[in-house]
Amino acid sequence: MAEVRRKTGKPLQVNPHKLSQPMGATLAFLGVDRCMPLMHGAQGCASFTKVMFTRHFCEPIALQTTAVTDVTAVLDGGDYSITESIKNIGDKVSPALIGVHTTGLTETKGDDIRGVASKIEVPLVYVNTPDYQGGLESGWTLTVQALIEQLTEPRERTDANKIVLVPHVSMQPIEVEKLREFIEAFGFEVVAVPDLSSSLDNHLGEKQASLSGGGVTVAELEGLADAGAVVTVGASVKPVGATLQKKNPAIRHRHFDHVSGLVGTDELVAWLLETSARDTPPAVVERWRKRLQDAMLDSHFSIGQTRFLLVAEPDHLAAMAASLREVGGKVALAIATVDSPVLGAIEADRVIVGDLEDAEHLRDDYDIIIGNFHTEALAHRVGKRAVMRGFPNYEEIGSALKNDVLYEGGAYFLFDIANAAERMRESEVHHARERIKQQGAAA
Repeated sequence: MAEVRRKTGKPLQVNPHKLSQPMGATLAFLGVDRCMPLMHGAQGCASFTKVMFTRHFCEPIALQTTAVTDVTAVLDGGDYSITESIKNIGDKVSPALIGVHTTGLTETKGDDIRGVASKIEVPLVYVNTPDYQGGLESGWTLTVQALIEQLTEPRERTDANKIVLVPHVSMQPIEVEKLREFIEAFGFEVVAVPDLSSSLDNHLGEKQASLSGGGVTVAELEGLADAGAVVTVGASVKPVGATLQKKNPAIRHRHFDHVSGLVGTDELVAWLLETSARDTPPAVVERWRKRLQDAMLDSHFSIGQTRFLLVAEPDHLAAMAASLREVGGKVALAIATVDSPVLGAIEADRVIVGDLEDAEHLRDDYDIIIGNFHTEALAHRVGKRAVMRGFPNYEEIGSALKNDVLYEGGAYFLFDIANAAERMRESEVHHARERIKQQGAAA
């Protein structure tokens, strides 16, 4: 394990790849059916978030703002902006839920959104998400906790066949769907919270809706506390397990830092076999495990000779690093957006909480970059090949259907990385031959 370097000596981030807490909150609310996220802050904050998710998912994004300015932030306590925005939303689209989340401007002013929410007679969940703290992961987790704390009704009994699944923010919609179906194959009823698998999965709906379509319903959120177990995937969402247990202490909590690669998925399968009292996993699960094993054999020659730079949210870093290390890949450098306990468990030469400038200074340490769209410009500058993963990805279409988790996704991930490594080596050979030809012509 590498020592985590949490301070780079810089007073600011020069080339950040970090996304804010309000963005994480917006994404979590989009996983609730017929929900309207309402960002309490400046219009530009909501516009940036809306554009980013629209470009990433290639889908219309439901998002409204209270459009606070620096003047109204001082003169108005925030009550009027919120109540008028909620009134306008209700008159136009009649959402099943409104998700009010704050930004740095309104948090600095100190607006009491809890007090405002108590005076409003519409289905509403509020959460404090200042963008000068945390990041995408914490915004997502705080919102999930708020949904449970404010909507879920306490219970005393549990249903052993019901499982609440809490994925981390970096899991794409198809990955949430695959994980839910994987657990259901063992005989369980699964409710994902939030559930992007049916709201932002690039399917054609009846029309372009002004509200989120698909996802966990408000009724399902209200009835979560009768689940027999809650499964959290990702260190950032681990606290959600305790939040749900406050509604019913009889709920069992099982946590996984990730469910990527062979070992991570094996741990999930072992727990599901024990919980379901099955002797063997479903045939399709065994089949995909064998396919992943074959993929590991086929790809380890290419991946094992390659040094990687990983740039992502901490939970996503841990998952990708584990998959690469299983086939001998060398994670030379891992750069996280924010600090997290999971960083200390990543097998890498260096783990840094920093920005892309740090990666540029260490350009000689790695061969291939795996990260979000912002790493593409870095790849051009340092002359490296990049593989797109994480938020946001403007370079490729179909990010919502890119699956890297479980046995099936693990095989796809290894093939993508191995093919990128082979193309890199072919390019190096081509350039070497061209240099030889030029030297011969000059002689």
